[in-house]
Formats: sequence, structure tokens, C-alpha cells
Amino acid sequence: MILSLLFLSLNLSSLFRLSASRGSAADRFYRSGDVHVDGIYVRSGRQLLAGENFRMTEEQYIQMLDKLAQGYMSNFDLDKAIKDFHRRCSNISRIYSIGKSVLGVPLWTIEISNMPGKKEAEPAFKFIGNVHGDEPVGRELLLLLANWLCDNYKSDPLATLIVDNVHLHILPSMNPDGFALRRRNNANNIDLNRDFPDQFFPLNDDMDLRQPETKAIMNWVDDIEFTASASLHGGALVANYPWDGTEDKKRKYYGCPDDETYKFLATLYSGSHYNMSKSTEFPQGITNGALWYPIYGGMQDWNYIHHGCFELTLEISDNKWPNASELPTLWEYNRMSMLNLVAGIVKTGIHGRVISSDEGKPLPASITLRGINYTIAASKSLADYHRLVAPGQTYEVIVTMPGYKPKSACVDGDRAVTIDFVLEPAHGNDSQVLEGSGCYIGSKSRFQVMEYMPEPQLQLYVLLIILISAFLCLAMRKKSLRSNHHMVNQRHSPQPKRAAV
Repeated sequence: MILSLLFLSLNLSSLFRLSASRGSAADRFYRSGDVHVDGIYVRSGRQLLAGENFRMTEEQYIQMLDKLAQGYMSNFDLDKAIKDFHRRCSNISRIYSIGKSVLGVPLWTIEISNMPGKKEAEPAFKFIGNVHGDEPVGRELLLLLANWLCDNYKSDPLATLIVDNVHLHILPSMNPDGFALRRRNNANNIDLNRDFPDQFFPLNDDMDLRQPETKAIMNWVDDIEFTASASLHGGALVANYPWDGTEDKKRKYYGCPDDETYKFLATLYSGSHYNMSKSTEFPQGITNGALWYPIYGGMQDWNYIHHGCFELTLEISDNKWPNASELPTLWEYNRMSMLNLVAGIVKTGIHGRVISSDEGKPLPASITLRGINYTIAASKSLADYHRLVAPGQTYEVIVTMPGYKPKSACVDGDRAVTIDFVLEPAHGNDSQVLEGSGCYIGSKSRFQVMEYMPEPQLQLYVLLIILISAFLCLAMRKKSLRSNHHMVNQRHSPQPKRAAV
């Protein structure tokens, strides 16, 4: 105990509203490339019913969106706003581009942290806005979020918690070309949220055919090991979670291995929202994607499957393109949801590092929870891991690494827990299979709880542990000798005889 303590639907104002970005029942009739069909409005790959007497040409559609775009940042304005933010808040931010769009527009990203650009044993979170060009609310709210964090750092506890304990990355616009063209798809008329590799069908497997925006996201996630993520959409009001598709293409509930954790994260967002959780269409304001309607090649499922990143698809506005005068209200409705979702990855979950007992070096081990068929990996550089879980359960964490004996520990999912695993090398015929449940709550022999430490200091800390242990042993031995001496003195002193009964 002493050692542990030491190391511790598009809206034209009052005229009409179009249906959801992720969709409605009409979205199942998927057609691509058309803009207008008699009696039916087809927008960027989504076929939407618009009334018997309603007709709109492509030119009228563009003119309408141009009017709606008044008051929104142009791509030039967004570029300037990002750079202005960094100049104002350079102490907690950096800006970088993850790539370029089809038309060569940089995909500028903001990182917010008390140590921006530095690798730390902390979770990373990313927000992505404007995946679809005609859903611009997200790009506006993400700039407001960045500025709010800058303005309230060190004065607001939530802002300070996020900046000090999370590396937050914000990509305001994934699809600047679609925004400029006033359409859902990118400049090549491809829906970017259908352009990722799919788990059920051989879609988008040819890297050469992927869009540059998609490639940029994939390279970005390869480079930074994100714990969680959210993409911001418009046209509905709901927090959507995996799976997005089904093996048989049928519309039904189809949960991923971490279904309970995803429902917790989705509820965390909807419950903090002004009115999302009051939805009459979606109980609690959340939905499984495949139950709403199946899609394939989506970004959300790809993040979880290939990188252990828990991503939500957030529909944050009933209208795809509301009047700019509504943006301050939409910001207030979504602000606490966005903040609580990011803060949730440090307020809950299981965190720590995996190191070797012989050299104290970081190990990029595999982390699993007994009973959940899903594995995440500790980072390659610092071997830190961040495993999100649903509260209300006890979890057995199992850590494995080739060449080392596995270890496990039991944790309570109701609060954030930090556990550093120290793995011993496996020699000869040593078993690398974990025997028994390994679930011993409070057993410090199964795990060690320590504060994060930089890699160069690990060996020094191990040596320090040995020295402190030796000191404590000597102190206890001296105390024992004094106690024995006192007992001997008492034994030789006259004692009154006990009466016999």
C-alpha cells in the first residue's frame, strides 16, 4: 500500500424542411447523381419526397443554398478563423493539415492541449465536421468549441480538465469542396461517408479509388491513436452508434461487441443536449445505425473495427442548413454535450500503461475485457492504453504480449481507474495462457497502480522501488527486534500468580 501511494433536412427559413442527412425512410431509396425528378427531390445521392406540386431545378437549388449560406463562414473565412484562433491561443494549440481536398483545399486541423504536439500518455479525441458539404452547422460549432476552451481554460473546471488531460483534435471541415459547391458529395460527387472499407462487403478496398479526403482521414488515424471520436451531421436530432450495417442488408438492431459502452456514450451526448433526449422518434435520443437504416462504407464502423476508436455519428440539427441566425442557439444546445463527451473519456474508463519487469520498457500489449470480443492495443511509443467501458459493471482486464506472461485485474466501471501492468518475460516452458479468472479485487499482487512516468525514468523508478523496499524491510526488522527484546524483559520480571479455579 505504501508503494502504491508513492507511485501512484435542409431548411429555407419558414418555407420548408427537407429530410435527414443520415436519413429517414425515404433514404432507403438510394440513387446517385440526380438532382431533380418529377414529384421527387433527389439530393446528392439521397432521394427525398418533397410534395406533389414541388419542383426544383439544380440552378434553383444552388441559388437557395447560396441564400442560406449567408452568415456562414466561407472556406476562406474558415481558413482565416483557424489561423486567428491559433495566434490567439498558441499556448494551448497547434494547427496542421491532414491533407487536401479534390480541389486542393487544405484540411486544416486544430489540436488543443496543455502540451500540443507532444506525445503524452493521455487519451486523444477527434471531432470532424462538414462530412457532407450541405451540412455546415458542425464546422461553425467546432470553431466555437475551440474558442470556448481557450477563453475558459484555467477558469472553468471542465475546460481545464479537457485541456490538461486530453489531446483534442478538431477538423472543422472534411468536405470543403462540397460546401463550396453547395452539395452533399465532394468535388468528384462521392459521398465521403460511404467511401471507407466495409466489414460486410468488398467496398472501397482499392486504395487508388478512394477519395483524397478519405485517404487523409485514414492516414490521420494511422498516425494518432484516438480513443474516441464524433462526426457532426445535420438533418435529424439523434446520437447514432454502430453497427451501421448488417450482413443481410436488412434494417434491424445490430450491435457491436461494445454495444453497452456505445449506448452509454450516445446517452452521455443526448442527455446533456437541450432537447435531443426528449425525441419522440428515437428513445433517449439515441439509435443503433442499422436499426435506423443500414449504410455501408461508413466512417464510424471503420474507426472502431480498424483502430479501436469509439466513434459516434451525431445529428445535431433538425435542419441541414438552418438560417445563420440560429447558430448561437444551436451552439448553446450542443455545447455541454460536446464538452461532456470529450471529458467522459477521462472521467470514466480504464487507463494505464504496460511495461516490462526486466527493463522497464513500454510494451504495445493487447488489452481485452473478459466476455467482450474486442481488443485494443497499447500505443507503440508510450504503451499507454485507454479502454472505454459502460458504468455499472465490474470488468476483468486481460493484458497479453508475445514473449511475456499475461496478467489480469478486476476493476469497477463506475469511475475512471488507472492501472499500469508490469509483465514478466516468459522463459522456456512458462505458460503464456492466463489461468483461472484472474479476478481478484484489491489484490495488488495482480497489478500495480502507479502514476504515468516518462520512459527514461522507468528504470530509475524500478531501482527506487527496490531501495525503498529494502529500507522498509530494515525498519520493520529493527522494530521487530525491539519488540522481542521488550517481551524478553517482561518474561523475566516477577509476575503475579493466577488463581487456580
